[in-house]
This record gives sequence, C-alpha cells and structure tokens, in this order.
Amino acid sequence: MNNIWMILALVIGICICIGVFFLIRYCVKGYRKGRRDGIIDDMEGHDFEYFCAELLEKKGFIDVEVTRGSGDYGIDILAEKDGVTYAIQCKRYTMPVGVEAVQQAYAGRDYYDRMVGAVMTNQYFTTPAVEASKKLKILLWDRGYLDSMMEEE
Repeated sequence: MNNIWMILALVIGICICIGVFFLIRYCVKGYRKGRRDGIIDDMEGHDFEYFCAELLEKKGFIDVEVTRGSGDYGIDILAEKDGVTYAIQCKRYTMPVGVEAVQQAYAGRDYYDRMVGAVMTNQYFTTPAVEASKKLKILLWDRGYLDSMMEEE
C-alpha cells in the first residue's frame, strides 16, 4: 500500500513540475513578445527600417539593403528572396497607415526596377490603403504579419 502512495505522489509531483514548466514558458514568451512590441513602437523611423531589414534577413531574404534616408523614392529596403526582388516601404506609425505609403511603394518598385513592392508597418492599414494595394499589386505587411514573423524567430 505504501508503494501505491509513493507512486501516486511521484506522478502528482511530476505533473506539477510539468505544469509549472509550461506556465513559466508561457509567461516568459508573453513577456518577450510584449517587450518586442514596446520596443518596436518606441523606435525612431530609421531604427525601425534596420529592425525590419534584420527581420527579413532572418526570414531568408538576401541582399537586404537599407536605402539612404533622403532621395530614396519612398523605398527603405531593397531585398531578394527565392529569385524575387522586393522594394519595401517601412512605416513606424502610431495610427493606421494610409494610401500614400502604398503609392510610394508602387512608385519605388518601378524606380528600383523590382518585381514586388511592399509596405511593412507596426500598425494596420486604412481601407483606402488596402483597396489601393489590390489595384496596384502592393503587398501589405501589417502588425499582425510582423508579429507572426517575430514569433517564428
């Protein structure tokens, strides 16, 4: 009978340890995500561009280049992945991103002779921006997409 109680106590102890492990892991993951979110939202625009460039490199993009700040024709990052070339406009905003960013990505894609134009942001997009992106064939990488890219790190 003592053996049964010892085995039961051991099983309960193991279950508690496993539960605590997953609880700590969940809390730490949430804490890290929150820290990343806060960091992104507090970045200056140019710092956000370099952050996005590093994230793209971690996701398999090659020849990732942050363009110079002025005279970049609306494009902040040039990159390539799987033989496809990209011109990317980065917007670190406190409000939804409007149609102007889509127009800049469209013009910059052609100026840099790239296959794909995209707008990458820490926010979301206005309805006119979404509509324009469909018409102009510009990818929109919003906060949700950025978060999913960071989650996969």
